[in-house]
Amino acid sequence: MSKILQIALLVVLGLGAYIAMSAIYTVSEVEQMIITQFGKPVGDPVTSAGLKLKVPFIQDVNPIDKRVLEWDGSPSDMPTKDKLYISVDLFARWRITDPLQYFLRLRDERSAQSRLDDILGSETRNAVAKHELIEIIRTTKDRVPLRDALLTDAEKELDMGSLVPIQKGRQLVEQEIFAAAAEKVRVFGIELLDIRFKRINYNESVRPKIYDRMISERRQIAERFLSEGNGEAARIRGNRVRDLNKIQSEAYRQVEEIRGVADAKATEIYATAYNQSPGAVAFYEFTRTMQSYKSIIAENTTLVLSTDSDLFKFLKGMSPDGDVARTQGSGDKQ
Repeated sequence: MSKILQIALLVVLGLGAYIAMSAIYTVSEVEQMIITQFGKPVGDPVTSAGLKLKVPFIQDVNPIDKRVLEWDGSPSDMPTKDKLYISVDLFARWRITDPLQYFLRLRDERSAQSRLDDILGSETRNAVAKHELIEIIRTTKDRVPLRDALLTDAEKELDMGSLVPIQKGRQLVEQEIFAAAAEKVRVFGIELLDIRFKRINYNESVRPKIYDRMISERRQIAERFLSEGNGEAARIRGNRVRDLNKIQSEAYRQVEEIRGVADAKATEIYATAYNQSPGAVAFYEFTRTMQSYKSIIAENTTLVLSTDSDLFKFLKGMSPDGDVARTQGSGDKQ
C-alpha cells in the first residue's frame, strides 16, 4: 500500500510541476509579450522583465522584440523628375511601440519587413519622381560644389562645369520620405526612427552612355591641351628660326662692315704707296694678277681671253710648258 501511495505522490508532484512549468514564463529585457487565449490576445501586453504567470495549457506567450530593428531594402530603379532612371538603395531603423496593434495586424517580423518594403518603396518613388537628380545627390542646398580646375577662363566665364541651383537637397528629400512613411506605419504599432539613402547610382541601361559621355568630355580637354601644346611648340620653333636669322644677319652685317673697313684701309695704303712711288702700282698690279691666276687657273684649265684683257697681258710671251697649260684669246690670238 505504501508503494502505491508513493507512486501516486510522485505522479501528483510531477503533474504539479508540469502545470507549474506551463503557467510560468520569463520575459527578458529585450522582449515584450502578448498573451493569447485560443489565438486571441487577452489582457495588456507584458513589457516588464521577470517571471510571469499565465493560465496553463490555455494561454500562449508570443514574444515581440523591443529593440531597434533594421530594414534594408533592395535597390530599385525609378525615374527622377528630369527623366533619368536611377537605382536607389535605402535603409531605415524602426521599433515596435504598440505590441498589441502590431500583433493584431502583422503577427511577426517577416510580415512587418514586407509591409515596410511596400510603404518605404512607394514613398521613395514618389519623392524621387518629384525632384531632379541634383536634388537627390547633393547633401544640402547650401553646399558649394567644386569647380573643374582644368577649365579655361573662357569656359569659366560661360559657366561651364557648374551645377544647377537646388531648392532642397538630399537631406530634405529624406525627411519628406520619412514624414510620409512614418505616418503610414504608425497604424501597425511601428515607430519609424530614421531613413537614409545608402546608394544612388545610374540605371544599368544608361550607365554605359554616362561613362561614354564622361570619357568624351575628358578627351575634349586632352585634345585642347594637345592643341595648345602644338601651338606653343610652333611658336617656340618660329622664335628660334627668327632669332637664328637675326643672329646670322647681324653677323653678316658685322663681317661686311669689317670687310669694308679693311678694303678702305687697303685702298688707302695702295693710294699712299702710289703717291710715293708710281712703280709700286705696276708691281701691285702684277702681284694681284698673279694671285688671281692661282684662284682661276688649275690643271687642265682653259681660258678664253681677249688680247686686251688685263689677265692676258702678263701671259704674253710665256711658253706652253709654263704654269698655264693652254691659252686661247678671243679676237686677236696669241
